[in-house]
Amino acid sequence: MNPLRHVFCAASVVTLASALVPAHAQGVIKIGEINSYKAQPAFLEPYKKGMELAVDEINAKGGVNGKKLELISRDDNANPGDAVRVAEELISREKVDVLAGAFLSNTGLALTDFAKQKKFFYLAAEPLTDKIVWSNGNKYTYRLRPSTYMQVAMLVPEAAKLKKKRWAIVYPNYEYGQSSVATFKTLLKAAQPDVEFVAEQAPPLGKVDAGSVAQALADAKPDAIFNVLFGADLSKFVREGNTRGLFKDREVVSVLTGEPEYLDPLKDEAPNGWIVTGYPWYGVKTAEHKAFNDAYQAKFKDYPRLGSVVGYSAIYSIAAGVKKAGSTDTEKLVAAFKGLQLDTPFGKISYRAQDNQSTMGAYVGKTKNDGGKGVMVDYVYLDGAKFQPTDEEVKKMRPAD
Repeated sequence: MNPLRHVFCAASVVTLASALVPAHAQGVIKIGEINSYKAQPAFLEPYKKGMELAVDEINAKGGVNGKKLELISRDDNANPGDAVRVAEELISREKVDVLAGAFLSNTGLALTDFAKQKKFFYLAAEPLTDKIVWSNGNKYTYRLRPSTYMQVAMLVPEAAKLKKKRWAIVYPNYEYGQSSVATFKTLLKAAQPDVEFVAEQAPPLGKVDAGSVAQALADAKPDAIFNVLFGADLSKFVREGNTRGLFKDREVVSVLTGEPEYLDPLKDEAPNGWIVTGYPWYGVKTAEHKAFNDAYQAKFKDYPRLGSVVGYSAIYSIAAGVKKAGSTDTEKLVAAFKGLQLDTPFGKISYRAQDNQSTMGAYVGKTKNDGGKGVMVDYVYLDGAKFQPTDEEVKKMRPAD
């Protein structure tokens, strides 16, 4: 036999064998990421950039356990059924090692249940519903962002300080909105027993009739308003509320409104003095945030939004978990995430063993219309670890794994 032909055949066999080896065995860790990119671009375009920056940084340093990260993203059309279908495809066709993502609470809950049924690791990066870590919680699902309970609990002490008796409430009528309002009522009533809730408006997500909602709230003559609307719904509500004088001489407490994703589009309609959770990227002076901010702006020629921090921290969470586990094996990864600690642009966080919720916090402050642009002022970062129910309460709410 011709020795050159023998060498060629052997090389062909090696090449063929390499092609048949699963990707993860070839030095790649595949992250399957699912989100409502078309439906919620304001948050999710910066979020995706944050993920890409983290992947680039980690891979430039040699990856994790000697393997590079590969991000495979899919759109779920803001539909729980599509989210599950895409998850199936990512696992069976793309052979991903972990799942991550979801923005809306209903798609996040669908993926939480999927993770439980398939016994597959899932990091819920952004969905805020408490059910993900409590009533619907399971050992395979972890959550990064501070939950509705945590963010509302950060706002309630400020709401109580206002000493307003008559409150009106407006929220999107789906899981996140319903959960936020239930928590607000419970915690504010505990802090201020004489409080009254005199009006409630719950328009469908993305379909607010802002004029009638604003008028209904005004007609109730509340002393203060608790708002949970976000995105385009928030913009319409603010415009109609300003037009009708709804916010004149009334206090407003508002979840998420200080996030640049939602505050920036208000432009010269941005309100003054709303008490909000958010992200004043321009004023965070810590070393870890400066490093992130500088790298993000250098890469994208744009400033970060909260989504950017969440996407970035989600990838670093997965990398830290895989490194600690020494593997992408689901059971090892689940165990590694219990009590996992890592550094983020918001400082050190950990994933609680009690309920798989991270201790990432949020900034609480007030809105200000600064020359036709909405900004946050008088803000402070609140550690998420300090705004959690007790372990005993969590045990009552969360099923045993």
